[in-house]
Amino acid sequence: MQHTTTVARRGRALATGVGATLALLALAACSGGDGAGGDDASSGSGGTVTLVTHDSFAVSDDVLAAFEEESGLTVEQVAPGDGGALVNQLILTKDSPLGDVVFGIDNTFASRAIDEGVLEPYTPADLSESAASYAVGDGGELTAVDLGDVCVNVDHAWFADAGMPEPVTLEDLAKPEYRDLLVVTNPATSSPGLAFLLATVGAFGEDGWEDYWADLRANGVKVVDGWSDAYYVDFSGSEGAGLRPLVLSYSTSPAFTLTEDGSASTTGALLDTCFRQVEYAGVLANAKNPEGAQQLLDFLVSETFQADVADQMYMYPADDSVALPDGWAEFAPLADEPFEVAPADVAAHRDEWIKAWTATVVD
Repeated sequence: MQHTTTVARRGRALATGVGATLALLALAACSGGDGAGGDDASSGSGGTVTLVTHDSFAVSDDVLAAFEEESGLTVEQVAPGDGGALVNQLILTKDSPLGDVVFGIDNTFASRAIDEGVLEPYTPADLSESAASYAVGDGGELTAVDLGDVCVNVDHAWFADAGMPEPVTLEDLAKPEYRDLLVVTNPATSSPGLAFLLATVGAFGEDGWEDYWADLRANGVKVVDGWSDAYYVDFSGSEGAGLRPLVLSYSTSPAFTLTEDGSASTTGALLDTCFRQVEYAGVLANAKNPEGAQQLLDFLVSETFQADVADQMYMYPADDSVALPDGWAEFAPLADEPFEVAPADVAAHRDEWIKAWTATVVD
């Protein structure tokens, strides 16, 4: 198969590998304000509101411009890194936060952010029923914005050319025939990496997941810090430059590696390897512009923004009444039975599991 050259290079599945540069970019020109929480910002009638997010956040220019025009706010973005790095930075800066509102805390780190007190309770009035169903905690600190399944992705052409069957299950990935073919991300530095670690905990239990990772290590799994490096540097199926045909990514990623005629995808998601990831937004405690933050959070769950999520960030909108792009049913399905770990167990054991994973796979 020939990889398409016309797929838009936006959002999570095809984000560029320049997170450090994105951290310095604004979503829009800053002519209307003088930094987060300017003197006129607290009135809610203007000024700047700063969104702290991961480096895969994206929104259509016209959608953002309409919000800025209606609200009188100018939106700036600060992107300190992947989801795990994002939460770490929020904790380190909670007394003098990087901005006013955060997007990109996922269900693997949500309890940590809440427990550390980095968020101010606020629930949008027009929150959809489906989004409300993903609530975490009891204080209303986080609001679901989007969701997706973290799964191993496969390069169809590589396996076809090699005359090998594609793996299907987690167990398959540890078999000798798939040695040195898989690249994943570190759960200590990457939210997809943590999601995949949790998938293995859900699949093999607390007594078996470490043995599974020991088998993966013996089978040549490669570990990198972030998703962009895994997908764009090591994976053979994104831009054809990498050496590994199996990569940790999302079930939606294949919808954006279509052939020229759009009839097929050059990659696929292994739906028996998935963990459901939900991404949240919230108002930051000690924000300089809390009213602007509330307005921006209202916008993130509005029908206008939710309808933009799939094309821009390649995730499912939390509002399940929003129409999805053509082809998603075929090329970007969610897993029927993703692996699960109870949020209470994640909160109780996250650090312990990451330390054990590091000792098993890296040390």
